[in-house]
Parts: sequence; structure tokens; C-alpha cells
Amino acid sequence: MTGAERLMAACRGQSVDATPVWFMRQSGGSLPAYLAMREHHSVLEIARSPELCAEVTVGAAEALGTDGAVLFADIMLPVEAMGVALTLTATGPVIERPIRTAADVAALRPIDPVADLGFVLDAIRLAREALGGRAALIGLAGGPFTVAAYLIEGGPSRDQMAARRLALAEPELWTALMDRLTEATVAYVTAQVGAGAEVIQLFDSWAGNLAAPDYDRLVAPWSMRILDAVQTAGAPVIHYAANGANLL
Repeated sequence: MTGAERLMAACRGQSVDATPVWFMRQSGGSLPAYLAMREHHSVLEIARSPELCAEVTVGAAEALGTDGAVLFADIMLPVEAMGVALTLTATGPVIERPIRTAADVAALRPIDPVADLGFVLDAIRLAREALGGRAALIGLAGGPFTVAAYLIEGGPSRDQMAARRLALAEPELWTALMDRLTEATVAYVTAQVGAGAEVIQLFDSWAGNLAAPDYDRLVAPWSMRILDAVQTAGAPVIHYAANGANLL
């Protein structure tokens, strides 16, 4: 089996000749080619350049021999397209004006994936062609809780307490924010599948910090809308939440 065949078969619950492998953040960190590129380009510059993004995505899979090639992209790209001013730092995104009011949520504009994030779709097309079936191309998007928490907290947070307080104290505002983010994410992942992403991984990195009842009430309905949209578009999904065993 090729790497792509192996990963896709596993996603469908079919027999494989070996366990398919890919790594979180496999495109960066320790790879010399990526580190050399970073001497001249920021993360966002690479993500916004279809050629550079495809080069990093494909190069990592080939260097590591993985069955999956994870698209080099940041989970906050759709949020930026929605009008949010942010800066990427070494520890994560920093939001210029955190979400506080219903007016802040209303100001988040709907996205057009082709017009606003066409560079991502172009990178997917280039990477898919370059991979030639050797590895499956894994598109990605941020999960609704993690992205909402960044927007409310204003940056990285150990406990996401501001987001939790808002969700419990202002349920209508929380629902409006989650609806707006989910609509954008559904459009984004659907476009990724249309461009050639074979699998979509939903990164809800902080969701595992929630108790299961809170997750079921405050996050799961929106996550399911995104996951269902990916499957409707014809691709399998990988759902990631760090320390999320309590949610199973």
C-alpha cells in the first residue's frame, strides 16, 4: 500500500498493512529545510504563499516518510479573514481586540474561502499534485472552542477561564460567536476538500480542558456541524483535542 492508501483505508475502518503515521506539526521545528526557510519568511508569509506552503507540506512528509502530509497552515487564518487583527508570536496568536460584546461578534464578517483564503486552496492543489499519492494530504481547521477561546482570552491561556465565564454568564453571546465561527469553518473545510484535501483534521486543542458535560453543552453541537460538513463533502475527519480522553 502507498502511504495515501494506508491512511485513507484506516480512516474508513478498512484493513491496512501497517499503522499509518503522521506527526503533529510535522512541517516545522526540527527539519533543516523548514528552518532555513524561516530565516527569510515568517509563518504567515509561508502560509500565504501557495508555493512555499506546498513545499513545506510535501517536503516534511517526504523527509519523514509519513503516510500523511499535514497542510502547513495556521488555525487562525479564517479568523483573520473575518476581520480580526492578530499577531502570531512564539507562544501563539495575540488578538488586538478580544471579543467582549455582541457588537464584537456582529463585526465578524462571513468569509468567502475562494476570495479570502484562495492561497490555502492553491497550496492544497499544488501539494496534492506533488505528493502523487505517496502520502494523503491532510487539510486542517481550528476547532470552535479553541478559536473562540483565543478570541475571548486575547491570546494563549492555560485554563481558558475568560471563555468559560462568558459561555456560562452570557449564553446568547456564546451561541452567536460559536455560530459565526462554525459557519466560517464549514465553508473553509468544504472548500479545502473541493481543492483536493483528502482528510480534514479539526484541531480543538483546548477542548480537553473542559469537563464532559460542559463540552457536550457548550462545544459539541458546533463541532458536529463542522465534522458533518466534512463528511458530506466526501472526506473522512480526524478530531483532535489535547488531553481529551475524558470526552470519549
